[in-house]
Amino acid sequence: MTPELRSKEYFDERATREMAQHLAGAPRTMKETLAYACRILAMTGQEAGLAGQISARSERPGAYWTLRFGLGFDEATPEDFIEVDQDLNTLTGTGMPNPATRFHLWVYRARPDVQSIIHTHSPWASALAAARQPLVISQMDMTPLHEDCAFLGEWPGVPIADQEGVIISGALGSKRAIVLAHHGYLTAGQTIEEATYLSVYLERAARMQIRAQAFGPLTPVDDVLAREAHDYLLKPSIVNATFDYWCRQTRGAPAPLDC
Repeated sequence: MTPELRSKEYFDERATREMAQHLAGAPRTMKETLAYACRILAMTGQEAGLAGQISARSERPGAYWTLRFGLGFDEATPEDFIEVDQDLNTLTGTGMPNPATRFHLWVYRARPDVQSIIHTHSPWASALAAARQPLVISQMDMTPLHEDCAFLGEWPGVPIADQEGVIISGALGSKRAIVLAHHGYLTAGQTIEEATYLSVYLERAARMQIRAQAFGPLTPVDDVLAREAHDYLLKPSIVNATFDYWCRQTRGAPAPLDC
């Protein structure tokens, strides 16, 4: 007798309940989480000198926390993060922010849901940017970015002034990621963990796209199935458990933190 096939919704709901029960996140302060995010970006090959940036919205209105300028992602510790205001004046901590984080202000203003922003010139995403190619969602591991990765086709220049922030935030719209032609990428997460997760998967997606194109044109994943996978793979329990795993991996990095 053929057993009755249960619906995917049944298994989704069950997995969601069990993940909430068994995947308890590791306790960390906001600055510890930022430091780990930097280490994860470095571990996944996303450092580009001092060009990369990470920030997290502050509880103080109009302010955010960011890595003080002059340090690489691989060097970051919780003590290296400073709080800055809307004109990039340092409010808490010592040092100055990367001047290019000015465009983060415009994203935070336009998107109350965004709590953290990452921008890097990572190798594979930058290769897509150099070729002025948007991301094509053609494989399951790319689906967290399905209908969630915008594309800015023209480079507005080094983003140290207000106009670049207007252009980039406008192109991002309501999405959580964007490929910036001739530049790099940006992710905007509801948490630091989500912004980091999207960053790692965007870089992997860019690498996969470039490699797969050697075999011919790419076929996008079916919209309905891609949307389903997008929502499943962006469940907070999956995002946070993945981030915790990456934190444990960074123990092999120089001067590791305790996870």
